[in-house]
Formats: sequence, structure tokens, C-alpha cells
Amino acid sequence: MKYKRIVFKVGTSSLTHEDGSLSRSKVKVITQQLSMLHEAGHELILVSSGAVAAGFGPLGFKKRPTKIADKQAAAAVGQGLLLEEYTTNLLMRQIVSAQILLTQDDFVDKRRYKNAHQALTVLLNRGAIPIINENDSVVIDELKVGDNDTLSAQVAAMVQADLLVLLTDVDGLYTGNPNTDPTAKRLEKIKSINRQIIDMAGGAGSSNGTGGMLTKMKAATIATESGVPVYICSSLKSGAMIEAAEKTKDGSYFVAQEKGLRTQKQWLAFYAKSQGIIWVDGGAAEALSKNGKSLLLSGVVSIEGKFSYHDVVTVVDKTTSQSLGKGRVQFGASAIKDLLRTPKTKGVLIHRDDWISITPEIQLLFTEF
Repeated sequence: MKYKRIVFKVGTSSLTHEDGSLSRSKVKVITQQLSMLHEAGHELILVSSGAVAAGFGPLGFKKRPTKIADKQAAAAVGQGLLLEEYTTNLLMRQIVSAQILLTQDDFVDKRRYKNAHQALTVLLNRGAIPIINENDSVVIDELKVGDNDTLSAQVAAMVQADLLVLLTDVDGLYTGNPNTDPTAKRLEKIKSINRQIIDMAGGAGSSNGTGGMLTKMKAATIATESGVPVYICSSLKSGAMIEAAEKTKDGSYFVAQEKGLRTQKQWLAFYAKSQGIIWVDGGAAEALSKNGKSLLLSGVVSIEGKFSYHDVVTVVDKTTSQSLGKGRVQFGASAIKDLLRTPKTKGVLIHRDDWISITPEIQLLFTEF
């Protein structure tokens, strides 16, 4: 079995009618495929959108709401209704499902990250299928574009999945918009996500969903950099999930990086929030980005922000103004200022084990860097 542990992400457009309401028949098709894969021995996690779609009708909305408060209310109603659909269908095949609601804070906070990982591990070992969504009813930030694309990649990296499958209403990444460009061709295999790939992914997807192809590139970056391959395919094709588990030929396959980031490096790269900026000279920049060295105090030119010991900061090359990456500091801001007043100050400010270089492509996708 090539892909034993698979994370599937199903978008809103793959679960709804044209009017944006939840399609029970589409949910049933998904659960039937999950059941078959589960019975074949796969370990499965489903990251599912659709809470708002399931809830806005019962609340009396004529169409999918656009205001944040209305979305939150619809999600609060719809989350239970959506899970009921999954649970009922899976229990017909004697398969137990479990609901887990996550937010970005569950990945940023190391203790909560560990707890989530342990819960998922127990569920998978016990043969259950975790069904994951964001806690949309209370967390405003999690309603932004790309929420479940990113979440699915974070979950796949957390459990070190063998494959992440992003099911959507298109069958992969194209060189152009296939709806308007007759010469557009689908890319079947992508070895690395570069600026050209990101440019190809520009634009939004379906009006019912909240994630376009660009957010899927962000998800693919998180997963592949963490050692998990990604497959984007169409949910409109019959048996798409089963086919994805057996072969990845009718979509876009993103190759996992051979040396996937360890958990600590994943946290630094994708989740840790920067508390300040450290400007360094050219020598220090080269040592960090090219030679795999630690950052020494002697290479620091200046600092910005009020950060403390072991906080995460962004490091910038003073000569080029280019962001190099992020790391955890061994001294707080006030201590660094005092040390820099002493000529030829030595000592390690950021150890290489607490450092992650950020490529221009990742910086482009993750604007907070």
C-alpha cells in the first residue's frame, strides 16, 4: 500500500448545490469512498468545509451569508448538521467518526499542538476517521480565504501523512485559466513550488468556496516542505478519492521534499509569529543562508521590536533588505542593545537548530514573514 495514511480535504463547492446549500447526496458519495478506503486498510483523516452551507438554510437565510457574524451563526448551526451526515453514513458501515475543531492557535501553541497530535494518533490507531474543521463559529481569522486548504496541510504535516489530497472543482493546476484560455495545460507533476508556479495559481475558484488555487499552493508548500506529497484533483469525477489513493495521474501531483522539516522547523517556518526584526551584515547573512551557521552577535547591525529571551524574530540582510528567515533568540532586545555597545561582542544570538531559512517563494505565499 503506497499511501497508507491519507488526509483528504473537501471544499465547499464539492459539498453543495448550485445555490450554496449542503448536498446530502454529495456527502454520501464522499462517505461511501471513505468507507471503501477504510475497509481496504487506509488510515484516513477528512478535513471538511461545509458548516456554513449546512447551517444558513435552517437559520432562514435565503442564500449563503457574507457578513462575518452571519457566517459564524450559520457555522454554529451547520457544524452539528454536517457531522450528523458524515456520522450517520459512516455508521451504516460500522465505521466510527470523530469531530475535531481546530484553530491556528492549536498549531502556534506547542502544548496544544502536542495534545491535538496525540488525540489524532489515538483515533487513527483505533480505526476511527477524524473529521476536522475550523472552529468557524468563534474564530474570525479562520473564516478568511484558504482556511481549510491550509488546515489540511497543517494536519497532514502533524501526522506525517503519506499523501494529502485536495479535492476541488478543478482537476489540478493549469498554465492558465482553462475556462478562458484554450491553450492552458494541466501540470501533472510539480517538483518544486517556484515563482512561476505561484503566478500560474493566481485568481479565485468557485464563488461558493473560500479557497482559490493560490491558497492550495500555500497548502502544498506547507505539506511538501514537511515531507508530505500533495495531489490536487477534481471531486466531480466519479470515485475521485479512491482513484487518488491508488494513482495520481488525473490531477496535479506535488513532490514532497526529500528532507522534510522536523516538527521544530515546521513550527518556526509556518506557525511561529515574529516578535521583532534583527538586521545583520553581509557576512552574517551568508553564514545563515548559505553556510548553515548560527547567527553571532558580532554580525548584528541593529534591532527592532520589544522581544524577550526565546522569542521568534525575523532576520533581514541590511545590505539587500531581504528577509532571510526566522529564529529563536538567546537574548532579549534590551540585553542585545547593551551587548552591542561593547566592541567586538561575541556569542551566539540564534543557534542554527533554532533557525529556518525562508525562501522567496515561501515569503511570497506567507505575507506575514
